[in-house]
Amino acid sequence: MCLSTLLRRTIVSTALTLSFAPTTARAAENPTPLILSVQDAPVPFTGSDGNTHLVYELWMLNFSSGDIAVQRLDILADDKVIQTLDATAIATRLQPVGLRDSTGTLAKSTQALLFLHITLPAGTAVPRHLTHRITTFIAAAPPAFQHLVLTGGEIAPDHQTVAVIHPPLAGNSYISADSCCDSTRHMRAALAVNNHVWLAQRYAVDWEQLDSHDRIYSGPREKLESYTIFGKPVLAVADATVVSVIDGLPEQTPGKYPEGISLDQADGNSIILRLDDPRLRGHVFALYAHMQPGSIRVHSGDKVHPGQVLGLVGNTGNSLAPHLHFQLMAEPSSLASNGLPYAIDSFEVTAQIPSTEVFDEAEANGTPIPHHTLPTTQHIEKALPLDQFIISFPDTQAPR
Repeated sequence: MCLSTLLRRTIVSTALTLSFAPTTARAAENPTPLILSVQDAPVPFTGSDGNTHLVYELWMLNFSSGDIAVQRLDILADDKVIQTLDATAIATRLQPVGLRDSTGTLAKSTQALLFLHITLPAGTAVPRHLTHRITTFIAAAPPAFQHLVLTGGEIAPDHQTVAVIHPPLAGNSYISADSCCDSTRHMRAALAVNNHVWLAQRYAVDWEQLDSHDRIYSGPREKLESYTIFGKPVLAVADATVVSVIDGLPEQTPGKYPEGISLDQADGNSIILRLDDPRLRGHVFALYAHMQPGSIRVHSGDKVHPGQVLGLVGNTGNSLAPHLHFQLMAEPSSLASNGLPYAIDSFEVTAQIPSTEVFDEAEANGTPIPHHTLPTTQHIEKALPLDQFIISFPDTQAPR
């Protein structure tokens, strides 16, 4: 029998547990039917709640011929458990590669990403390293070996400098839709491009805006001018260099996603800036997407400054309604790049929307969006706006 055949049989038979102790002085050589790894180390950043956040993905490879049910995950920080996910929570976060549906079971001979988010209270030290302990069940194995507990995916957080930027918009009643850290549309948009898996939208925000009656739009849903944010000025977030501009793409009809949009037109009329900040490690790029045709005022190679008007909010590309899609990333590509966290220098939080589902329903119906108004307006400095908050950008001063 060849070695590979022997290993395959062993994995689904009598050697499924990794918890036994070796009986000789030799190091144990244990089959690993479920392989854990972390491709992108989490970058610690401060959220608008004042806490420190770590966002990353745990890759799981089922290297066996049996389905594996993931029952429990313990995240260990410096060898101490700081977070536990049960089977129900895992089933909402485990996403097979190439799919957008979540599952609690990793099918045989497949791979999936478990999307993780750790919140550390303000003032808590960031762990030196993270490790993951998985408890699983493999029904295809003999009864005595159906349970598997393994540890893997060790990673050290990446303490790179987080960019502090100016707001990309000015004014009141903006919604930080689909922002960090547990929303699904951006956070889980893993794409395979150029032989690599990227998460360019890991920290992206879709900025929308309420009118005086707490509606996204007033008037016919399919009319661009019905939307409060339509035509609002889009602002440079830092001293930066324009590296690419796409213009001339038509507006889409709000209320439905357009058909036949190619990847190179998904961002619609868009701008990518390279931040000119020597404090940042490597290059950091800012993407503005879905802008009005003919409204962009800059060209590739131009130098821009905080608060400078770049163009106007529109509804071009793969867009359901007028909004500004904004993200920071490590490469000058909206697809073949990893998203980076950032901090907006100054803004105010006035209210919170209960959930994305509540937002979506109100937007679809054109009704006021239910929200919880905070007892007092919170003035936030140097933090990333988290998901579903109502935010004001009261000034146009450059970042401190």
